[in-house]
Amino acid sequence: MSSPDERAAQPADAMSVDAAPLEEHEVPDELLLAGEFPAATRDEWRALVAGVLRKAGREELPDPVEDALRRPVATGVPVAPLYTAEDAGDLPTAVGVPGLAPFVRGARAGAGSREVPAGWDVRQRHAHPDVAVTKEAVLADLENGVTSLWLALGDGAIPVDALPDVLDGVYLDLAPVTVEGGQAAAEAFLALVEGRDDSRTGIAAGGSLGLDPLGTEAASGQPQDLSGLAGVARRAAPLGLRTVTVDATVFHDAGASAVEELGCSLAAGVAYLRALTGDGLSVDDAFAALEFRYAATADQFTTIAALRAARRMWDRVGEASGASPEARAQRQHAVTSSVMTTRRDPWVNMLRTTLACFAAGVGGADVVTVAPFDAALGLPDSFSRRIARNTQSLLVEEGSLARVLDPAGGSFYVESLTEDLAQAAWAWFTEIERAGGLQRALAAGLVRDRITQAWAARAARLAKRSDPITGVSEFPNLAEKLPERTPAADLRPTGGLPRVRAAQEFEALRDAADAAGTRPAVYLATIGPVARHTARAAFAGNLFQAGGIATPSGDGASGLADAGTAVACICGTDKDYASSAAGLAQELRAAGATSVWLAGRPDPGVDGVDGYVYAGCDALQTLHTVFEQLGVQR
Repeated sequence: MSSPDERAAQPADAMSVDAAPLEEHEVPDELLLAGEFPAATRDEWRALVAGVLRKAGREELPDPVEDALRRPVATGVPVAPLYTAEDAGDLPTAVGVPGLAPFVRGARAGAGSREVPAGWDVRQRHAHPDVAVTKEAVLADLENGVTSLWLALGDGAIPVDALPDVLDGVYLDLAPVTVEGGQAAAEAFLALVEGRDDSRTGIAAGGSLGLDPLGTEAASGQPQDLSGLAGVARRAAPLGLRTVTVDATVFHDAGASAVEELGCSLAAGVAYLRALTGDGLSVDDAFAALEFRYAATADQFTTIAALRAARRMWDRVGEASGASPEARAQRQHAVTSSVMTTRRDPWVNMLRTTLACFAAGVGGADVVTVAPFDAALGLPDSFSRRIARNTQSLLVEEGSLARVLDPAGGSFYVESLTEDLAQAAWAWFTEIERAGGLQRALAAGLVRDRITQAWAARAARLAKRSDPITGVSEFPNLAEKLPERTPAADLRPTGGLPRVRAAQEFEALRDAADAAGTRPAVYLATIGPVARHTARAAFAGNLFQAGGIATPSGDGASGLADAGTAVACICGTDKDYASSAAGLAQELRAAGATSVWLAGRPDPGVDGVDGYVYAGCDALQTLHTVFEQLGVQR
């Protein structure tokens, strides 16, 4: 397949990057807020940036200087600190309009559609094995803002044979249902729908049988058979059900960046198209049988751009496959990321999922699921489910988010990021295709190796806290009391791609510290008055507490004995360090300290200090070292 750029030009509206130039709508200078100020140039901005970086200690600067501020958001995709019209000058002109190919700006042309009557479909997942509990939760959700259901069926979740009972009282002609649990779940749902009373006609469009053998293969490492999908699709289509869910969260949960997630989803979708059309389905019917599930994260702009890029690439696949333009719109189900969810300080997850839900809505997802804030702890209770569904209701109803189609469209940053993600993901997709398709790429280890590399890069940023995790690696609460939850069964098989969470390494240290009996501690030995040592004492305390380590403090070495620890960290200013740090290190050792750290960079080094903590240091490695010094078992 050729690049996603190669298509006929589509019309663009006023929000598009190729809209009418500004000079056609000139406004008098006296009416502009900036009219009395001279126009700033990029070169002037660069000069100011360079001055700030030099004051911060950067002696050698790249050319252009903004390269020093670029940050990665996905494999091979960095973001710049500034985007202007010139950055969008080389972007494709065929961004289209909402509801028309290439669907970058969304699959919907108006406020509603047959499958999404208003805004997006608010879908909630249920997996509690107690049928009575699930039935009550399902009805509560549907009565309070949820518009469709996602039911996890199987061992440890909802019993397959209990599906009729769970859905008793649910108006299937009003609430779409998607099931998860493989062939057994799909057959149970089909049998239920096909056996309904003739007095009730039709079911709500938008549901899915949730079959995803390639996702199962990726998670289990075991080859799966794609034959038979077309036969199921022929039964499902007249009922308004999709057959296959291309679940890209399998790759996201293994540590993939947006590029790997998008590329793998595209490869899976193409593999399903081949299987379906090879068994006699038309191209349009094969496209109509698929739904795509993507992770939405608190990195809102990457999520927005990724969803837009996914639609553009899938439209290109449809164009190359001969699908009709109206069949090529990718149906997207966005689910808040499990990778970003924390077990520690789980209440912060409410904020993360709000950002992710916002991004999914702005990005044009057709369906959105917000995971309850306690999802990493186990099965949610009624309160956490209520918060999850109200997150969506607030954004749709109070925030009026669904009243604007593609609100990010025309943004130089979003359009540029959409293009960068699309090109990088397309390159990864074509690499998978050259390897023989997704199944062969999985078997050969190509997918695992690529995702491992992506996660290693992310893990390095997490360890250094340049990717901070609020409540875990930053601002931890050692006195928190976690809610108790019933463990949740994981229906996803193991043996293939791993499952990771951003907070897992820090949380493992917190668990070890909690299990130590007496909480391990590092004594913060401060120098000088509070105004001078507070900044570095707060920084050091924050870092050590991220590992569950208490940080009692005192003036100099006087409080070490009362702190009950043999590890200390000196906190003060560079000027204080030059005159007092070496002497204080000796005093601390004389008072019983076996290890002495210093809050500050090791330039110049201080005699008697074993290590340094500073912004950008490897916090995880530091914590591991301190655990060894304290004799804490991990």
